[in-house]
Amino acid sequence: MSTQLDLSTNRAGLLPCLGCACFNLRKATRAVTQFYDEMLRPAGIRVTQFSLLVAVSLAGSVTVTRLAELSVMDRTTLTRNLEVLEKQQLIDVSPGKDRRTRMVSITMEGREALAMALPLWKKAQSQVVEVLGASRWQTLQENLSEIVAMKELS
Repeated sequence: MSTQLDLSTNRAGLLPCLGCACFNLRKATRAVTQFYDEMLRPAGIRVTQFSLLVAVSLAGSVTVTRLAELSVMDRTTLTRNLEVLEKQQLIDVSPGKDRRTRMVSITMEGREALAMALPLWKKAQSQVVEVLGASRWQTLQENLSEIVAMKELS
């Protein structure tokens, strides 16, 4: 007896998968990311880079571990993203007080890139809020916060 799902006769069993929260959130995230990336293109950074620069700028000097927590990102993915920012000289990654920790701080070039990108980000952000409407935007923000908080329960 085969344990493979016969997709030709069991399509109906797969239809509920189209409502998968993960798939649909990732699809929405890709669409929004592409929009913000396009808006930020004149600044020469992507929205993931922008978000990390904002987080580092707000946190000051921060450990990689703490930045991963703040970003809800695994350390491997974060490290890859930080390497790109470091090569662009937008951040500095240096040893912490404990040899096992690494500290991340924004450089002057990073502040300049952030200053150039901020008005572009504001324009993108206002367009998203305008399309959704203030009430739907507020509800979306609340719902997304609840979804992020689910991670803390696991």
